[in-house]
Amino acid sequence: MATEQCPELRYLSGLGNSFSSEAVPGSLPAGQNSPLECPMGLYAEQLSGTSFTTPRARNLRTWLYRIKPSVTHEPFHPRDPTNGRLVGDFDSRATTVATPTQLRWRPAQVPLHPTVVDFIDGLYTLCGAGSSFLRHGYAIHMYAANKSMDGCALCNADGDFLIVPQQGRLLITTECGKMLVSPGEIVVVPQGFRFSVELPDGPSRGYVSEIFGTHFQLPDLGPIGANGLASPRDFLSPTAWFEQVHRPGYTIVQKYGGELFTATQDFSPFNVVAWHGNYVPYKYDLSRFCPFNTVLFDHADPSVNTVLTAPTDKPGVALLDFVIFPPRWLVAENTFRPPYYHRNCMSEFMGLIYGVYEAKADGFLPGGASLHSCMTPHGPDTKTYEATINSRSDANKNEPFRLSGTLAFMFESSLIPRVCQWALDSPCRDLDYYQCWIGLKSHFSHGNGNGATTSSSSEPAAAAGSADDEKE
Repeated sequence: MATEQCPELRYLSGLGNSFSSEAVPGSLPAGQNSPLECPMGLYAEQLSGTSFTTPRARNLRTWLYRIKPSVTHEPFHPRDPTNGRLVGDFDSRATTVATPTQLRWRPAQVPLHPTVVDFIDGLYTLCGAGSSFLRHGYAIHMYAANKSMDGCALCNADGDFLIVPQQGRLLITTECGKMLVSPGEIVVVPQGFRFSVELPDGPSRGYVSEIFGTHFQLPDLGPIGANGLASPRDFLSPTAWFEQVHRPGYTIVQKYGGELFTATQDFSPFNVVAWHGNYVPYKYDLSRFCPFNTVLFDHADPSVNTVLTAPTDKPGVALLDFVIFPPRWLVAENTFRPPYYHRNCMSEFMGLIYGVYEAKADGFLPGGASLHSCMTPHGPDTKTYEATINSRSDANKNEPFRLSGTLAFMFESSLIPRVCQWALDSPCRDLDYYQCWIGLKSHFSHGNGNGATTSSSSEPAAAAGSADDEKE
């Protein structure tokens, strides 16, 4: 069992820190990165997450000291069988479709025995924008797997993976060490790292966002000040762990341009005895997020719940934001407390980890997803709106209320997504999603009792109101 291999997982605390970690004391070279002879006969290898000349504040790189260098493998070949449902170039219209329609999917079923699917084969793209070849854009995937990766590792050359497990823990082995990630936590595996996913609890499913050409960082806090939201110290990176084994036929699967390629080698890629740098995988427990909210009236914009952001060159505009809607107190007075109806210049992909989402009383299930693209209207369903409005007469309508037992999230992007055809054709797609708003009725009251008069231009509106009354 995977957990028996590492009964004690140790982590390094802090996001953006420069770390040093040794699995064997004395294995890190002193005073320089690439000495003529590294301690213990190790090879020095640098993994760069940014260009060499990126300004120091954003420059990312890690030095790995390994038993054999990662270059020691056979040539890459297209993977057979290929996954077939991964996309890295959304400028191509062969497999993707543009649609402004509100979309929703029910949870995908995890494959059952005898079908055997690991993380790689269980990963499929729903939507995205831009191109990994052009180093600008993003992809949103989901995964459903029932088998641990065995004798193979995945390397994503296209971008960073932000993985959100919804069912079942993930034991992720990386070149920097191991991380155990539970539902309610997230993990980021940066571009270029080789990693393997084991399933200690059996079948697992979840969500993945991928960003091309940039990396996630903490959002600026602005008027909030120095503290709040996600704290850097709560992000955890692994400590050095290695295996020195002869593994003939070990497979490296390289994701490149959305396609999969394989190469074989005779050793484990997780042979890094020591490392130091600031380009590392990390995980984060979402329960440690410190939310901010309205304390008098009106509804705060969802941007106040941003955990991580991948910025663009335009100030305040994100390639992709990771936003959560955690348990919290709702205290705004004389205010419609669920999310308001809106149309957004950003596009919003939502998922639900557990519980019931506050704006959707029915139909949006844990493990499901929804997509509301640029300028497509969306908001609370009819049941949620009517229940909220009908509570106006309650004596306790302004009392604080603790929203608990729920955890939803959103991938929000300034780029307009194209949707994969197989996502539109999926049996999990809720074709009746639009019906959740059809029942919204007019509450318009024309007369105000203050001597208002009706002009001739308002008569058609009055007639339309009467027709609506007849339908009801």
